Amino acid sequence: QLQLVESGGGLVQAGGSLRLSCTTSGGAFRMYTMAWFRQAPGKEREFVAGAPLIGRLSYADSVKGRFTISRHDYENIMYLYLSDLKPDDSALYYCAARSGSFTETTGGQYAYWGQGTQVTVSS
Repeated sequence: QLQLVESGGGLVQAGGSLRLSCTTSGGAFRMYTMAWFRQAPGKEREFVAGAPLIGRLSYADSVKGRFTISRHDYENIMYLYLSDLKPDDSALYYCAARSGSFTETTGGQYAYWGQGTQVTVSS
């Protein structure tokens, strides 16, 4: 069974940058569509970025131009580069995987999840 572990979160000032990592084990990483989601306290989980098996990388409008997703199939790892961070970006960030070929923006379409890594942006 595919297992996901996120890392790289932390406390950063507004305008700063972070790189989140999602390492995988127990499955063939290259056979899964991968994505990042986030959830802030009192808010619903929301899609951040997706790296599908087929098609383009995709981003939520709120992070376009600031965040970059990348996947490295031979290393079984995915990254999310966060730049120009804003306090509204503060959340628990999760990586997720699904067996389908395309990105879905609904969390219920993903069968595998990590435990999350916290990003806190101070103003």
